[in-house]
Amino acid sequence: MKTASTIISVILVFLTVSAGVLLSSATVAAQDINSEHAQKTLEIYSRIIGVETSKNLGNVPEVANYLADELVAAGFPKEDVEVLPIGETAALIARYRGDDSSGKAPILLLGHMDVVEARPEDWERPPFELTKDDTYFYARGSIDNKFGVAQLTSTFIRLKKEGFVPNRDLIIAFSGDEESRMVSTRVLAYEREDLAEAEFALNSDAGGGDLSANGKTLVYLIQAAEKTYVTWELTVHNPGGHSSRPRTDNAIYDLAEAISKIQRHQFPVRWSDMTRDFFEETGQQLGGELGDAMIRFAKNPEDKTASDRLAIESSYVGTTRTTCVVTMLRAGHAENALPQSATATVNCRIFPGVPAAEVQKSLKQVVGNDAIEFTEIYAPTESPVSELREDVRAAVSEAVHARYPGVKMLAYMESGGTDGMHFRRAGIPTFAVSSIFMNPDEVYAHGLNERVPIKAFYDALDHWSIILKELAGD
Repeated sequence: MKTASTIISVILVFLTVSAGVLLSSATVAAQDINSEHAQKTLEIYSRIIGVETSKNLGNVPEVANYLADELVAAGFPKEDVEVLPIGETAALIARYRGDDSSGKAPILLLGHMDVVEARPEDWERPPFELTKDDTYFYARGSIDNKFGVAQLTSTFIRLKKEGFVPNRDLIIAFSGDEESRMVSTRVLAYEREDLAEAEFALNSDAGGGDLSANGKTLVYLIQAAEKTYVTWELTVHNPGGHSSRPRTDNAIYDLAEAISKIQRHQFPVRWSDMTRDFFEETGQQLGGELGDAMIRFAKNPEDKTASDRLAIESSYVGTTRTTCVVTMLRAGHAENALPQSATATVNCRIFPGVPAAEVQKSLKQVVGNDAIEFTEIYAPTESPVSELREDVRAAVSEAVHARYPGVKMLAYMESGGTDGMHFRRAGIPTFAVSSIFMNPDEVYAHGLNERVPIKAFYDALDHWSIILKELAGD
């Protein structure tokens, strides 16, 4: 049923601009790959990837201080570059002062310096060292989100060295625990009056261009909305006992049964004007059997064969419904004892407009075991849709079409979660406009052997410079 159409704005499908005045991606790459800017970007990228910034390690301040030193060395006044300690992590705030000739409020530029954990023994390559082959860079954070952090930082350095003076302030606001508690994000979004004055924010952590498996350019996406992020722990308690005397009830078995039920459950299909237009355009560009399913879903979201086809695509299932998945387990206390407790962590990404309480109620009904205890890890964050601005659309269009003339641009809803949810909730319109173009099926963020195409790295070098000059230049 159509529950979200009233809260998600009608998508804007943008027409192409003249290709005659634009550079091809090949030309951009050829100009930039050996430039000072390219070398500095790669240097920063490699350096920050080499610091393991997973939660609870206390290493994010090292990255924040390194980036701060790079900015100061490039000519930014020390008083405009702040490393803000927040518990074991840190945030980085760097203000690129403008001459205020536009009379406009600042623009925030978002990214996060932390990464999801990675076990070296599971990876084919060392996760906290930038390595490459002929096609890809590999490392944890190579996409999420040290790519964006490196590109934004090096762009500030480049523009400063070029003598660029913006007509309004530009402010980097990098968080330090986006992948866990978002405490630093909340500080930046809700407690800093100097950031609250921003007119809008651009986020490097989502959006970007989609390529097909054969390299065809499909679409460029501007993230204007996000699903609600919620995590529950499901726990079964049991008296336990000696392993030589098995009981008919067992905490692990009971939990396993609940997990199997969650695995088989599909939440109802949901849609909005934004998601239908996304599938209509993406399906036309993609073509084939999957593209046909997208088009059929766009025309009739109640077409079960279409929604079932999209449900098996990890890149697209989140755009069609709420999803809940078990991500962690812990149980037992000794190999020769019956488990006294067993706990599963269930992470849900809830379609906008659906209350978290409704999802919890559904999960309890699916599990069908009142003895299983549900604990919400932290309060969910629901954020509004950001109505796409014409000046942002035009600036991003200049950057995108310089690389891929003619590609269409769409606003979309993010299936995952980013810092943007808190800035939107704080009243700052936020648009995620990553500089990456790649096949969405090859985005291994949070997974094994995370990688980014080398070509995508170098093709992205002008992306932020173009955008910032368009929005804050003469």
